[in-house]
Amino acid sequence: MPVAVTGPCGRLIVFLRRTGACALGLRRYRGEREVTAVAEERADRIDASTPHIARIYDYWLGGKDNFAADREAAEKVIEATPAVLPGVRANRRFLGRAVRYMADQGVRQFLDLGTGIPASNNTHEVAQAIDPDARVVYVDNDPIVLAHAHALLTSATGTVDYLEADAREVGAILETAAKTLDLSKPVGIMLIAILHCIPDEDDPKGIVDALLDAVPAGSHLAISHPAIDQVPEYSAKAEASLTKSMGMKVTFRRREQVQAFCDGLELVEPGVVPAQEWRPDPDVPEPGTATAMWGAVARKP
Repeated sequence: MPVAVTGPCGRLIVFLRRTGACALGLRRYRGEREVTAVAEERADRIDASTPHIARIYDYWLGGKDNFAADREAAEKVIEATPAVLPGVRANRRFLGRAVRYMADQGVRQFLDLGTGIPASNNTHEVAQAIDPDARVVYVDNDPIVLAHAHALLTSATGTVDYLEADAREVGAILETAAKTLDLSKPVGIMLIAILHCIPDEDDPKGIVDALLDAVPAGSHLAISHPAIDQVPEYSAKAEASLTKSMGMKVTFRRREQVQAFCDGLELVEPGVVPAQEWRPDPDVPEPGTATAMWGAVARKP
């Protein structure tokens, strides 16, 4: 049975580590046995015949938590554009650099929407390497992510929580996230390769604004987004391929559209740039080819 969805980003899987009632009705579990039980209980919600963006990304990153339909969709995009593989890998490294930058600015709590299947350099791993007490709330929309929740929890030193909500129900997300995060203190909002799943008619800018309105000055936004204008000879084909394979509108955007998500914020230098060019680590080689992925970090004044 397919996962029930109300839009491109659908129902978001949530695992909450602490005990107590969950505002969105999902019980909170502890330990690997309970997590496994939850995964088995929800197995019928996984539609292996329909590609899912989290599992497609998992395949691109060299993971094994994907199905034939995901691999087929992923390969079609690779065929459409050679920039996809360096792009998703540069995107993952950008996430780590963005979290480190925010932590260096004193941010100790993060709201990460669209975290995907656990890989290296997860938000909590980067943040807690700097401050073991850092808090992270993850949101995602694939039941397989829940099956891997124990991996994140066992590596966590601070608090790591997961929320189930609709991506467009920002109020519900914030209400439950506030049980883990202190929204009166700066929050790092992570929107890493997720906004292309929200078409213009669903007002992605409104979603970003609502998230930022709920957090104080000193909060930061990290955003990465597939580019339609870096390698236009390929990107339109990749966008069309993903849209067709996933049966949902996928929207790659131009640099100025991505920068518009940061309106009213202070863009951190070097601004909106290809993801691999945002404050690259000098000892980590980045691809010399186009990645077709924009990256930016901005601070709420």
